[in-house]
Amino acid sequence: MNPEETTYWLNEASPLAKKLPGFSPRASQIELAEAIETAIAQQSMLVAEAGTGTGKTFAYLIPALLSGKKVIISTGTKTLQDQLYFRDIPALRRAMAAPAKISLLKGRSNYLCLQRMEQSEHHLFPNKATIAHVQQIKKQAASTKFGDISEIRDLPDQSLAWYYVTSTVDNCLGSECPQLEDCYLMKARRKAMVADVVVINHHLLFADAMLKEENTGELLPEAEVLIIDEAHQIPEVASQFLGTRFSSRQITELIKDSQLEQGKDAKEALHLAGYSDALEQIFTDLRLALGEAQTKAAWNPHSTPLFDRILEKAHEQLQAFSKELEALAPQGKGLENCWQRCLELIHLFQQVTSKNDSSQVHWFEVFSQSFSIYLTPLSIAEPFQQWLAGKQQTWVFTSATLTVNENFDLFKKQLGLTQARELILPSPFPYEDHALLYVPRQMPDPNSPDYTEQVVAAAVPLIRQNKGRTFFLFTSHRALRQASELLAQQIDYRLFVQGEGAKDQLLRDFVADGHGVLLGTYSFWEGVDVRGATLSCVIIDKLPFQSPEDPVGMARANALKSQGKNAFYDDQLPKSVLSLKQGVGRLIRDMTDMGVIMIGDPRLVAREYGKIFLASLPPMQRTRSKETVLSFLQHMTQVEENRDEVISD
Repeated sequence: MNPEETTYWLNEASPLAKKLPGFSPRASQIELAEAIETAIAQQSMLVAEAGTGTGKTFAYLIPALLSGKKVIISTGTKTLQDQLYFRDIPALRRAMAAPAKISLLKGRSNYLCLQRMEQSEHHLFPNKATIAHVQQIKKQAASTKFGDISEIRDLPDQSLAWYYVTSTVDNCLGSECPQLEDCYLMKARRKAMVADVVVINHHLLFADAMLKEENTGELLPEAEVLIIDEAHQIPEVASQFLGTRFSSRQITELIKDSQLEQGKDAKEALHLAGYSDALEQIFTDLRLALGEAQTKAAWNPHSTPLFDRILEKAHEQLQAFSKELEALAPQGKGLENCWQRCLELIHLFQQVTSKNDSSQVHWFEVFSQSFSIYLTPLSIAEPFQQWLAGKQQTWVFTSATLTVNENFDLFKKQLGLTQARELILPSPFPYEDHALLYVPRQMPDPNSPDYTEQVVAAAVPLIRQNKGRTFFLFTSHRALRQASELLAQQIDYRLFVQGEGAKDQLLRDFVADGHGVLLGTYSFWEGVDVRGATLSCVIIDKLPFQSPEDPVGMARANALKSQGKNAFYDDQLPKSVLSLKQGVGRLIRDMTDMGVIMIGDPRLVAREYGKIFLASLPPMQRTRSKETVLSFLQHMTQVEENRDEVISD
């Protein structure tokens, strides 16, 4: 790769300016692309924060396409995967006449399973809606190009039908599946093995790493270059894959699949139903014994005679179910598969309910219909470094939010990175003129019982002045529900409330409305891109500190204290800063965007650590005056109206 090639494609004389609508050269984009180009040439590591508007996507795609090397690009979301594969890369390939072969690879659950769809005829479905949805999927399946569930139109994300038409690692028949040659997932994997650039997501990256570590297979080809976009998510995703998780849903799915296979290959074995009912009941009892839904706690306070007996009974019922499946296994491949799954679940359940070493956090979480038990590593730095050791590869970690107070210390410490080159590129957007940060005066302490009510009271005048067009972001579902009830009584604009529909549909409806108020928790703090006047106010109720009751956070804090470190300043504060940067980043998404950020939390200006938050945010104007912020919004509306008049003329 010629060291000047990347610059050629991104400078003012670039052919891209003529071939790609809206393309314009950006100095920060060129700087990032050159740094990535150098990292590829030197097989080195780069950690780069590129503020919103830098154009980091083209900055890494162009060196990747020009490198002639095997490249894996890992993103944080399926939405960004699809954007890269279906929009950004094709546009660049056409404009550059790049010959690179590209493939898109997602996790197993994103592909229709031909075997499961065929078997669905034998299922007893829970309701008529599920029957109709399965039939709808089967009708559309043949016309899909990739067998990707996103190609199925007009079907709710929450539909139970998806369970019956997709596979899991547990119920996939693998090499013994009669549909193997036509399998959508296997076709996607075969294409990825011969592609020059493969677009994946972080979960798939670590799933592949774990298989290779255990010498049990691989999902991805070996790559010379790995580009990790939305890299701020990597520590959390890595913790999930480097830890252990048992879910009662695995038991529920095993029971369903076992009954299906029994009805197909061993109809005379009617007594399996009794074992199924007993197993389902004891795990329901265990869920109830763990506490109410939304409970999240350390796995240690439950050693009572009653709880111990329920746990013992759960182990016994799993063993009994396994013996019944073992007797039926010779009658069908599916039954044999279910028996093997049951044996693996027995081992997993034993592992997560036993005592474990101090390097892991042992905790559980209860949901409305299920529960999960986890073993989460206190630190992923050592296993992550073991994964990287001895590999001659280029690694590029990039995101709009990797630094705290202009340093990468937290991110590097989490992953154990020591040799990486660092690069910080601020957003080119004119925050100083286009954005105002408002912290209301006389707000109560965030722990006050009337806090959410006071935040809403401070927010309502802004929402009215802005004619809706607002994201209201919360740190808890409880506060969101309370705020939605209060707002419904005080404003006339339509509310779009997380949980009342699929996330993507909620977002589309908000944009289509043009004057709505969207209320969301952390899933709306990042990965959401709404440009223009449709979103010109973002309200954040509290600084996003981790709950003091979070078992993983508590364990890590105790570990840091035992090392003589300050858990708050070394861990909790920097993580909260990164979360706040993500939330604030929803506002300004384009060069002409304008708007207001309101943060209700008085600690931002009253506590010494507030300075670290402020130093990590874009350089905006700041005010505590209600009159000033309303005046800014009024002026902003006039600017937008004048701009619209010029465009219409």
